[in-house]
Amino acid sequence: MSTYNKTDVHPSVFILIGIPGLEAAHTWISIPFCVLYLLGLLGNCSLVFIIKTDSNLHEPMYLFLCMLAMADLVVCTTAVPKLLSLFWFHDGEIHLEACLTQVFLIHSCSTMESGFLLAMAFDRYVAICDPLRHSAILTHPVVGGIGLAVVLRGTALLSPHPFLLRSLPYCRTNIISHTYCEFMALIKLACAETRIRRAYSLIVAFLTGGVDFILILCSYVLILHTVFHLPSKDARLKTLGTCVSHVCVILVSYTPAFFSFLTHRFGHQVAPHVHIFVANIYLLVPPMVNPIIYGVRTKRIRDRFLKFFSFSNPIK
Repeated sequence: MSTYNKTDVHPSVFILIGIPGLEAAHTWISIPFCVLYLLGLLGNCSLVFIIKTDSNLHEPMYLFLCMLAMADLVVCTTAVPKLLSLFWFHDGEIHLEACLTQVFLIHSCSTMESGFLLAMAFDRYVAICDPLRHSAILTHPVVGGIGLAVVLRGTALLSPHPFLLRSLPYCRTNIISHTYCEFMALIKLACAETRIRRAYSLIVAFLTGGVDFILILCSYVLILHTVFHLPSKDARLKTLGTCVSHVCVILVSYTPAFFSFLTHRFGHQVAPHVHIFVANIYLLVPPMVNPIIYGVRTKRIRDRFLKFFSFSNPIK
């Protein structure tokens, strides 16, 4: 392992140490982490393939779901292979360029995930509150444009992060108390004024995840207002049933994300291993759970999943 010279304020290599306080359990922790990662890969790759190859699923909700699955794949694949290498082979070294790439891809694609969840909420709002114009409003070009806007937003707002980190002096240490390179974890190692960088990161987080979450809440308030004015209980339940999968995905995605964000910036009393463990849960659980939620709740996707993995007669 590389040694660190304290006079070198711009190290070319950082050292990831994993989950502080749980080093002895890294091998055991890696087993469920590996299983979650493989299930996430299998589920999301299958979801993308099924939606891409089935023209009946080329509807706005499923197209946004496909985009979400691709963002999930990038996020978990950017972090987990290095994490497993650290846990299994004690390979904690990561070059500066690779570290900054991790920072950009994880944060930008996480922002894109939030944007795709907002797009899916907009689809549900139009489908329930203005169903007669749904196909006219959310045409394929519009869906593609929304997806492109989400990608460009994530790329533009998060591109400065690697440059903001690269210019900092790291004269304290090059040891990162984390399983992957993360913006705030690196900021804490710097021996320079970082208030402007922290403020920029906070503003970006609010303008993306914060605003997205507020708009999602607003869309569901309008959806509930429309649903409660439907004439029959059966109609209300059937309409709400079309939103269950999306609500579950929102809860699975935003709960660990908000916990990780808030504890990193304000939760100084939270034990480091708790924060880092939750940060890894955020990377691993949503990509694994999202295909399961939509596979269970959506008959067309469920049937294609079964057909895809069945060695018996195709499902009719």
